[in-house]
Amino acid sequence: MGDLLTDVGLMEGPEAVTNGASAERALVPARVAQAQNASSDTPPSKGVALSGAAPQEGLRVSHDLNTRIIDGLRLSIERPQRFLIVADGREYGASSWATTPAELMADAGIPYSPRDQVLVYGIDVGWDDEIPTGPGRVSDTRLSGGPSWEQSERAALAIEIKRSARLTVYEDTIPFTIHTLADTVGEALRDAQVTIYLGDEVQPSLGTRVSSGLRVFIRRSIPVSLVADGVLYRTRTLSDSVGDVLAEIGVGLTGLDEVTPHLGAGLQPDMQIRIVRVKEEVEIEEEIVPFQTVWLPDPTLPIDTIIEHPGAEGITRSRYRVLIRDDEVVDRTLEDVWEAQEPRDKQIVYGQKIEPQVFITEDGQEITYWRKVRMRATSYSASTAGVSPSVPWYGFTRTGDRMRKGIVAVDPDIVPLRTRVYVPGYGFGDALDTGGNIKFRRIDLGYDDHNLVLWSRWVDVYLLWPPPPEHQIVWVIRNWPIEPQ
Repeated sequence: MGDLLTDVGLMEGPEAVTNGASAERALVPARVAQAQNASSDTPPSKGVALSGAAPQEGLRVSHDLNTRIIDGLRLSIERPQRFLIVADGREYGASSWATTPAELMADAGIPYSPRDQVLVYGIDVGWDDEIPTGPGRVSDTRLSGGPSWEQSERAALAIEIKRSARLTVYEDTIPFTIHTLADTVGEALRDAQVTIYLGDEVQPSLGTRVSSGLRVFIRRSIPVSLVADGVLYRTRTLSDSVGDVLAEIGVGLTGLDEVTPHLGAGLQPDMQIRIVRVKEEVEIEEEIVPFQTVWLPDPTLPIDTIIEHPGAEGITRSRYRVLIRDDEVVDRTLEDVWEAQEPRDKQIVYGQKIEPQVFITEDGQEITYWRKVRMRATSYSASTAGVSPSVPWYGFTRTGDRMRKGIVAVDPDIVPLRTRVYVPGYGFGDALDTGGNIKFRRIDLGYDDHNLVLWSRWVDVYLLWPPPPEHQIVWVIRNWPIEPQ
């Protein structure tokens, strides 16, 4: 059988060792399967045994090379797997019967570390995992036919070796080593489960590309909290003092603000800093003193003349110094009290001068009066006065006079009873009656039942001369009812 393999070009090297030894000229030493022993009852055939040759590139042959060829002999030849290894920026071609990446590296003579990453067609596999080569192709040929050796070759399997990098990490001067396959410092620390906080300082920066032997320095921040203006701030800082933390956060102090601990105090982990906003304010309070209204008679002013002199409220001011802590008043001290404005009474001056006045009536008669009062006039008679005819005083006035035209009802506080009046459109009348609704500027004009004329309008009422005694005079008449404008 050795002669046959030599004839078809599958044997090479007179130095080759038979029975499973690898050829010295092979690119990668190959493991060769032990030849299967022929059956003891197989009759010998003619042939030549070759002891100085070996299968090319570590072929696996199903029979020993000294096996004699007989008719119908079935011969199986299998080639080793070809590999394309990419490592350290170089490509290596290799053929090997290795089943794991570790065996392949040993066969290829390529050093590796268990921390290195091996990728088979981009898929991460372990060093002792089986290489996923897929189904092999075995050449099976008969002696009576021409062999097609090229069809038994396998495609080269691509394997990439990604080297791990060794980093020395100094955390607060304590060093430790990590091996990483990451591309950047930040990814390497994350893969090593080294937590980096927002306030920590890392040199070189987290985005720096990883290289073997790189030294990484971590300066740890400490957690602190700040309570100010009703807000709780939580942060991490590399600062050394309370004042530095406030400057870092951007929280300022003004005036009398209080900081606990003090600004120069050193920081401790989980320290809470508190700012109390303190301010002093001056408050002015005003107390309004109402003015009084004073009625003053003036005998030189004509009656029913009124002159008002406005009053002014008094103002008393108090000054307080107020201490406020976090928007809460904690102290209020009275510093001064003064009268900013004295109250001034409102003065209403009314006239008391009475002089005879002359009025010409509609029929040209001249009358003398001492006062003219604007009043709302209505009219009534005995039957419209609201008194039942069955009562004894039906048809009589307040003074006991029988009801008739020429009697008027008035408010006796304004127009004394038995005062003689003149009403334009009505004529002369005597104030001899009163009424429950006849108050202030109201007058009710009396009639007989047969000559009743209905009134409801505003008129000037003249109180005829002479005037009554001063004690019966109301110098200022209340303005009610109010005449519409």
